[in-house]
Amino acid sequence: MFAAMLLCQVLLATAVFAIPTSKERFAQRLARRAGGFNHQSTPRQGVESAPVDLEVNAHDNVSNTLYSTNWAGAVLSNSTATWTSITGTFVVPTPKEPDSASGPHYATAWVGIDGYTCQTAILQTGVDFAVDGDNVGYYGEHHDYPAIPFVHLQGADRILRAAAWYEWFPAYQYYFSDISFKAGDTVEATVTATSKTGGTATITNKSTGQTVSHTFSNQPSLCEYDAEWIVEDFTEVGVGLAPFANFGKVTFTGPTATTNSGSSVGPLGATLLDIEQNGQVLTNTSVDSSSVTVQYIGP
Repeated sequence: MFAAMLLCQVLLATAVFAIPTSKERFAQRLARRAGGFNHQSTPRQGVESAPVDLEVNAHDNVSNTLYSTNWAGAVLSNSTATWTSITGTFVVPTPKEPDSASGPHYATAWVGIDGYTCQTAILQTGVDFAVDGDNVGYYGEHHDYPAIPFVHLQGADRILRAAAWYEWFPAYQYYFSDISFKAGDTVEATVTATSKTGGTATITNKSTGQTVSHTFSNQPSLCEYDAEWIVEDFTEVGVGLAPFANFGKVTFTGPTATTNSGSSVGPLGATLLDIEQNGQVLTNTSVDSSSVTVQYIGP
């Protein structure tokens, strides 16, 4: 009798621990609304080479430009631990489907630490944008779930959305639920590593005054080698790269990287990255002392 009661108590305790928290249920619901796939911003995926004619057309100075299947933007990189905080401000674009394409297309803009040379961990935060000219909801029955952070940006014939997220790779993206955007809103994104295994990700909608933040602890160790301002073709886990949207242009203004000695550095001298897929260069990145600009030049 005692053994049976003990077994019952163990089973009940196991069941209690198996019940997901409200936060976990919300994350699971987001994953289901995303068509059953989790989104993930991943380390830079290189390509062997870019076609020479496209390299020359894309940049006046190609010697400082590398090509990737998923990253476009600017990276400051050192071979020792250097970077502790990255910030940048950009305007939410109005994405479009590429020429001769239909259905959902996506892109994401973010700031982060690591993922370029050090690919074991990345601390990052940013905003996803999505478009669907077929008027198909990104999360399926989105109108039944008003708490989902993707919101209509504009237009009756196209669904346009944007949502803020944070990630400490190799974990997936998690969406902030208490902030929203529309096309033309100004976003300030900042990540700060308080240690190699902890830090914060903060997003502010400067047009509305909304601010959200997430604190990390006990994460895989950063190298703090790389400081980045990136537009990415993110990954749908289990599927591959998402269909890449024509995002127009994203300009990070006031891009600043803070070193572990407390000094602030701008993007001049950064390595430039552009996205090449299927032999075609899709972006054109440029920098000056006060900005990083990523322009869509694909079909």
